[in-house]
Amino acid sequence: MSSDQTHALFEINGDKAIALTPADVPTIQAFFEKNPEYFLMAEGTSPGPTQAEEEFEQALPPGWSFTQKWSIAALDAHGKVDAYIAMVSDMLAPGVWHLGLFMVSTDKHGQGYATQIYEALEAWVKASGAQWLRLGVFVGNTRAERFWQRCGYVEVRRRHGVPFGERTHDVRVMVKPLTGAPLTDYLKRVTRDHPDSA
Repeated sequence: MSSDQTHALFEINGDKAIALTPADVPTIQAFFEKNPEYFLMAEGTSPGPTQAEEEFEQALPPGWSFTQKWSIAALDAHGKVDAYIAMVSDMLAPGVWHLGLFMVSTDKHGQGYATQIYEALEAWVKASGAQWLRLGVFVGNTRAERFWQRCGYVEVRRRHGVPFGERTHDVRVMVKPLTGAPLTDYLKRVTRDHPDSA
């Protein structure tokens, strides 16, 4: 891992979450290949040889506003990657942070680690100015759907027939308010997530 591991964005149980750079692509590629379950479910194939590079270079749709794309790894004391997180700050509207990918190492499943790292992540983004967290989860990915509901996310709309690799999915767009504001306030900011929008 080539990124500066001395500066942690947040910490949890000895793990440090650090911001990654393109120089870290080989490490994240190895993490993806060691933990292919998400890609098999989402895209129908194992991660390709340029999966991490594509993750880093993927651009937002034209006209979408944002302030920063974040690629984050949670590392244990030996530098092992326990989780990978992709986020976009102020996406579509100020104060709206989008959680694009949240992957936890398979060997950490069933231990409560995902909840712990998510709670630390949420505290960090809130302290960094986030007022809303937004994500998409595939319909039928029951484990993920239940996890995000337990974390306090609510569905605001569904998008149908979204292509991912060799597959298409219906996607639940889910939002969590971090400041107690009603969902109506969010939908005024992000009109594309309104159930009646085109």
